Amino acid sequence: MKFAARTRWSGTIALASIAIAGCTSVSRGSLEAVRLAVHGESVHPTAASVAATPYYQMQVNGPQGEAILILAADDDGRLGWYGSGKDIVVTRDGLVVKTAGLPQDLDDSAFVGPDPFHDGLQTLTAARDATRRLDWSPGYRYGNVAQSHLEPRGMEDVDILGTVHRLRRVDETLRIASVGSTLHNRYWVDPADGFVWKSRQYVAPGLPLELIQLRPYRPGAP
Repeated sequence: MKFAARTRWSGTIALASIAIAGCTSVSRGSLEAVRLAVHGESVHPTAASVAATPYYQMQVNGPQGEAILILAADDDGRLGWYGSGKDIVVTRDGLVVKTAGLPQDLDDSAFVGPDPFHDGLQTLTAARDATRRLDWSPGYRYGNVAQSHLEPRGMEDVDILGTVHRLRRVDETLRIASVGSTLHNRYWVDPADGFVWKSRQYVAPGLPLELIQLRPYRPGAP
C-alpha cells in the first residue's frame, strides 16, 4: 500500500517534509507512528498517542493495510492527507476525491450539478439523487458517470478513541454503468454541521477505504 505522489500536491508534501525535518526528537518520535503501514500491518492509535502528536490525524484502513495520515494542506476545502514519503489521500467535505499510490487510484471525483456533501449531509430529510464523474488509473478510465442515491438513516453511536459520538448514518448507493458496478458507501455525520467523522467508501470498484477522524480538522467549529 505504498503511494507515489503526483500533481500539485507533491510540492506541498515536500514543504511539509522540510518542516518535519526540523522537529524536536520527541516530535520526530511521535511522527514515526504517523505513517502509512506496509502490507499487512495494522495501527493501534490511542487518545494519548493522538494527543501527543501535534498534527491533525485521520486513520485510513484498506484491503492492504492500515494507516494514520496527517493533514498537509487545505486547498480551498480540498484536504491533503499524507503518510510517510509522498502518500496522499485528498478529501473534500468528508468525501475522498483523489488518491495517489493505491493499486487503483481515484484521479478525480466531481459532482455534475449540486453537491450534497458540500450542502451538508445533515440537511438530508429524505433520499436524494446526484450525479458524480469519476476518473481512475491505471488504464486512463476517465469520465465514468456515477448515479448517487443518498438515503439518511437513524442515529448511531460511534466510538472513536474511547469517545462515543452520536451520529447520523447516511447510506449511498453508487451505480456506474460504464463498468457495470454498484458500490455501497456509508457515512456517519454530525447532525449539527454535517462533519463526517467516519466513512466507508469505495475509491474504485473493488477498493474500499474506511476513514476515521482521530484529530479532526474543523475550520470554523466552536
